[in-house]
Amino acid sequence: MTTGTRSAPDEDEYDFLPLRLPREVSRVTAAMRLAIEAEFGGWELSRVRLYTDGSRRVLLRRKRTKTSGMLPPDATKGL
Repeated sequence: MTTGTRSAPDEDEYDFLPLRLPREVSRVTAAMRLAIEAEFGGWELSRVRLYTDGSRRVLLRRKRTKTSGMLPPDATKGL
């Protein structure tokens, strides 16, 4: 009998963005906010924790690229 091992992704390969959503934020509003972050920021959902007071702690992640921290190609136009 063999046991499968699942390799966890290296945390150094990802950028993380922690968010805290208060209990007043509805589920639909929270889903829309996370969808916007995913669409325009390239983030994906890593973890959601729901607390007894109704607040949520969300952890988003995205893959690090070699170009992170560099200027976009059009930023140097006109120089």
